[in-house]
Amino acid sequence: MDILVCMKQVPDTNVQIKVAPDGKDIDRSGIAYVINPYDELALEVAIRTKEKSGGTVTLVTIGPDRVTEQIRAALAMGVDRAIHVKDPKLDSADHFQIAKVLAAVAKKNPHQVILCGKQAVDDYAFIVGPALAEYLDYPHVAFAKQIEFSADGKSATIDREGEGEIEVVECPLPAVITVEKGVNGIVDARYPALPDIIKAKKKEIQTMNLEELGMGNQELGEVRVVIEKYSTPPPKAEGKILKGEPAETVPQLIKLLKEEAKVL
Repeated sequence: MDILVCMKQVPDTNVQIKVAPDGKDIDRSGIAYVINPYDELALEVAIRTKEKSGGTVTLVTIGPDRVTEQIRAALAMGVDRAIHVKDPKLDSADHFQIAKVLAAVAKKNPHQVILCGKQAVDDYAFIVGPALAEYLDYPHVAFAKQIEFSADGKSATIDREGEGEIEVVECPLPAVITVEKGVNGIVDARYPALPDIIKAKKKEIQTMNLEELGMGNQELGEVRVVIEKYSTPPPKAEGKILKGEPAETVPQLIKLLKEEAKVL
């Protein structure tokens, strides 16, 4: 099976994020980046599928030169080909424009299914996967917890979590499937061995720009999502400690929960 996996580079979730002085972005100086964790799970599903049934895994990503580090990491995991779209016009692209570019890449590369994470952990937008399916006129199944592809590669059976229930969907391929945490029982994606990391450094990365994709301003469209301002959460108020015997503190606690916290 030939699988396309869409990957986004995101700031490491262990890094303390600071807002840039102008409030329009985060301060990116000294930030470490990683593969979006949900996309990493999609990569692991794709690679395991290839190992089991054959085929190829092609990675597609968009971003500046720094994305190369995460592309190499994906190649070390077992990705066969990597396509890196980089163009100055995409530095301020919104989710819909990103989805259009990914769709243009998909149309130029044979595939039977497209996998990606359900969301990116930096913006939690949940937009790119569904929009990509819309631009390709593909079926889309979100929040996949279990994916099984048919032997002929023409359909997939997908379990997705609902409100306390499991929904089972049979989907024709090609399709876009966005994966949830724990998909196919995967807790963590594989950590590449040193020989694979060394080999990945020598693998070719195909780079493309918007002109090579045949996308001008008209095809890219206008920006529809604009970030007006970033701000840090307000500091939490200090907690209150009630001292004394339960007979005294319980009425005080109930009063605080009613009048201050307003949860009763």
